[in-house]
Amino acid sequence: MSFEAKLKTVRNIGIMAHIDAGKTTTTERILFYTGKTHRMGEVHEGGATMDWMEQEKERGITITSAATTCFWRDNTINIIDTPGHVDFTVEVERSLRVLDGAVALFCAVGGVEPQSETVWRQADKYGVPRIAYINKMDRVGADFANALSEMREKLGSNCIPITIPSGEGEMFHGIIDLMTNTQRVFHEESSGMTFDDVAVPDDMIEMTNKYREELFEAVADFDDQLLEKFLEGEELNPEQVMAAVRAATIANKMVPVLCGSSFKNKGVQKLLDAIIDFLPSPHDMPPVRGHAVDDTEKDMERKPTPNDPTSALAFKIMTDPYVGRISFVRVYSGTIKAGSYLLNPNTGNKERVARLLRMHARKTEDLKEAPAGDIVGVIGLRKTTTGDTLCDPDHPVILERMSFPEPVVAVSIEPKTKADQDKLTDALIKLAEEDPTFQVRQDDDTGQTVISGMGELHLEILTDRLRREFSVDASIGRPSVSYKEAITASVEAEAKFARQSGGKGQFGHVYIRIRPADEGEHFQFENKIVGGAIPREYIPAVEKGIEEAMLNGVLAGNPVTGVHVELYDGSYHEVDSSEMAFKIAGSMAFQDAAKRAKPIILEPIMAVEVTVPEAYMGSVVGDLNSRRGKISGMVPKGQVTIVACEVPLSEMFGYANNLRNISQGRAAFSMQFAKYAPVPQEVSKKMTEQTTA
Repeated sequence: MSFEAKLKTVRNIGIMAHIDAGKTTTTERILFYTGKTHRMGEVHEGGATMDWMEQEKERGITITSAATTCFWRDNTINIIDTPGHVDFTVEVERSLRVLDGAVALFCAVGGVEPQSETVWRQADKYGVPRIAYINKMDRVGADFANALSEMREKLGSNCIPITIPSGEGEMFHGIIDLMTNTQRVFHEESSGMTFDDVAVPDDMIEMTNKYREELFEAVADFDDQLLEKFLEGEELNPEQVMAAVRAATIANKMVPVLCGSSFKNKGVQKLLDAIIDFLPSPHDMPPVRGHAVDDTEKDMERKPTPNDPTSALAFKIMTDPYVGRISFVRVYSGTIKAGSYLLNPNTGNKERVARLLRMHARKTEDLKEAPAGDIVGVIGLRKTTTGDTLCDPDHPVILERMSFPEPVVAVSIEPKTKADQDKLTDALIKLAEEDPTFQVRQDDDTGQTVISGMGELHLEILTDRLRREFSVDASIGRPSVSYKEAITASVEAEAKFARQSGGKGQFGHVYIRIRPADEGEHFQFENKIVGGAIPREYIPAVEKGIEEAMLNGVLAGNPVTGVHVELYDGSYHEVDSSEMAFKIAGSMAFQDAAKRAKPIILEPIMAVEVTVPEAYMGSVVGDLNSRRGKISGMVPKGQVTIVACEVPLSEMFGYANNLRNISQGRAAFSMQFAKYAPVPQEVSKKMTEQTTA
């Protein structure tokens, strides 16, 4: 088989969804039906193959994106099972960056839930083609039509069913394939391994025809011959329809929708068929784009062939207690061989590929080489971090990096004994390497180590891992919010730094103008120096000085964001001027300007959705109002109401227990970061008083 033909049989896919939509159960069934496992692991029993971490087994949730490879119809499927909890959204982000396609899971009862929307938008951002699978059709309250209409409304996508359920809830007993116009009935005694494809029952013919017409109408738009046949009322060829669905899916113009019940072993084989039939292989994807190492403006591309120079992206770092540091790598072009050397152009280091591994959650298999299109684990990359490019040393290229959200919650951490001190430092470095949204810093005022993450659960899991994996006993402080500061006015400032202490002195003199930056920008620096008032070699030092000054705001010492700075004048001394002098002058000028630029404190605001029975509505809404919450909508859904609101993160600590108490355990909530917004005057006053006290 030629390389091109082989590449067409590879699928790199992710499985993504809201927490509890059945992602891990679906993955377990896929592994069972493809012969990777001989028994099905269940999440509720703590036996899921892909949830191998102790914390995942205990909580029944996925935390890290586990990778595995399986085979179906002579095709290779590399699967990444991503977490659904919003605190681990970075895992989804980095997985989508390297995948060619995705399977989005939805619950037939819950429909489109908040995190489903988040991961869908992430997939939109990277242009990832996807198919949708409406799971849990056997659950009481399952409603296929409602879930489908929610997907169309909330996600704004062209979701077209290619299978529909035969019955819903307790009456769910089979799946109707709209392409072949047959019903698949599963044999319970074989765990769904065997089934019969039979004629559509009489009571389902009308509904089947309605959905079939919708499908044919949708695909006719992508194939002129099909459109002609459709308009003339001719029977459409299923193979031609499949080809049109595939083309529309890869072009991101259509999302084929399937249904089933993974837990009851119904519909997973059809999902596997759809992965092969409709999702792209690396061969179908456009060449990966990057830029030259020495010139960010010079675009370069790498095609998924063994003839192009090797290029790959490290998208995840994992520390394994047995084999050590594993870097998960997506190979985009060329071939990586065990024992070869690759260049990391981001750091300039050459790295040796000691071993190549085919991953199956925690089990591994050694490989001699990994061609373009493959996803593998690499051992031996010591200085490579998440988002780094690896390439042929003779043909360097830097692939587009990933962007990660900033952490919003911080806690202080202290080792309990002297022996734990060194172990803690080592462990925190390893965890920060694995997770780009986990940050570690030293607080200069208190001397404490402060760790920051995406939420309470995120930090709870990380501190739990410190104890179990690294045997470090540490005391954790109360969670605190990561505030920021911003300016609201335009101000000019001048600063002169001059020191004369015998011999060579120090001299730097700058004039700057600061104003709020363009929306979404953290820091913009503009050099407006004309006529050589400040020599060119000192200008980066001024910028660096300002950036360092922004780390500690003038109100409460929080990092400053959203600043546009113009350096428009200054002066220098032939002998005494230096980079250090201009760096200090830049810092002094910024601090002076920031005090007069009407600074404000910003706090993280969370988008919160509470699902609450009618009886507890008043208590829940009253409680949210007392937390400075702004209600943005209330939508009745069956027996419950979904309350959407925005609440400051500082008011949400301990909310889970409180909600449980006021609703007798019957309400549930989900929360994710929405934006930074100014804190109210009285809160800001209190914070600045505490800082100056």
